[in-house]
This record gives sequence, structure tokens and C-alpha cells, in this order.
Amino acid sequence: MSESKKKVNVLESCLAKSQNVASLVAYADDSVVSKTILNKPVGTITLFAFDKGQGLSEHQAPYDAVVQVIDGVGRVTIDGVDHDVAAGEIIIMPASIPHSVSADQKFKMQLTMIRQ
Repeated sequence: MSESKKKVNVLESCLAKSQNVASLVAYADDSVVSKTILNKPVGTITLFAFDKGQGLSEHQAPYDAVVQVIDGVGRVTIDGVDHDVAAGEIIIMPASIPHSVSADQKFKMQLTMIRQ
């Protein structure tokens, strides 16, 4: 496979260049915006920007996922327990456990999913 084919699942603006992670995804009114940074068979890195009042409904994933908040404050609910998380903090959502994300105010997060 050629080098260009291998890079299809990588955000080119980040490849071998430093970037301000918070600037890579923008807020949008009444929306959740996502941008994939890396998508490989072993896992993904995705940025999210949540407008106030937005969220991701409860669901389960077969993989562990790390949430790192990069702007603002959000709420991660894992197995019915709320966790308020702020910029600079991380929380791991364990595989196969119900979880959701909500925004009482605007916030941005990076989601790193490790596939088993």
C-alpha cells in the first residue's frame, strides 16, 4: 500500500505538525460537532465541540474510551453516576458500561477509543 493510502485516516493538518487542539474543532449553535483526528484499526481520536444543552445520549461501546476535556466543563455519566469534568481533566469510560455526555455550558473534548 502506498504512503498516501496509509494517511487517509489521519487529519493531514496534524501530520508531523503541532496544532492547538482546541482550535481544530469549532462550536456550532445547537449542535455537537465532531472531527476525527486519527482512525486506525487499533483505535480512534476524535474531537467534539458541544454547544450548551447538547450531548450524546446513553449508549455502550465495546471498547475503553478516554475523555480529555480541552475547553469548558462537561458532564460524563457512567453507569448512572454523574462526573463533572473540566478543561485539563480526563475520565475513562469503561468498555460495555452505559455512558453519556452532556453540556450545561459549551465544552470541547477529545475522545480516544482503544479497540481491544
